[in-house]
Amino acid sequence: MSKIWEIVDNFKRFCRMRGWRTSESEDWVELNDDYHNFLWTRSVTPSSFKVIISNRKCVVREGLSYSVVEASRLAWLFSEVPSKDLVRTVFENPELSRRIAIFDFSPLLEGRSLCFKLNNTDSPVFREFEAFLQSELKVKVEPLQFFSISKIKVSGNILPELA
Repeated sequence: MSKIWEIVDNFKRFCRMRGWRTSESEDWVELNDDYHNFLWTRSVTPSSFKVIISNRKCVVREGLSYSVVEASRLAWLFSEVPSKDLVRTVFENPELSRRIAIFDFSPLLEGRSLCFKLNNTDSPVFREFEAFLQSELKVKVEPLQFFSISKIKVSGNILPELA
């Protein structure tokens, strides 16, 4: 987990150099009044995941006080392969897919220069995060391949089916 913390910390430093607002102690980046929150974990239960993504809260420290804002985008950074159910929850829901990105860092933590992603958001911060991984850390970022495509026959037509 310390490797992921180090990556996020370096990325936040990179964002500050671009003039984007970040926090020293929390893992968010503010751009154009939108908060892009990074949540890193080993794993999460589907029920906890659903509560967190529906809550969308982000803690912002301002001096000695804290405020709670709504995160417009969430990036989940997993140190272990995320469950298929969790990925399917985001993948199959267009509303969630626009707000939530998933990054699987397990190959990187195993010593490979590889990370898998599910990022259908329009977040410039998350796109920059991917570019940062590739250019600064030399990590190859590839699409998450959880769903195999098979063909089924429906009313005489062949249609792809997500398994």
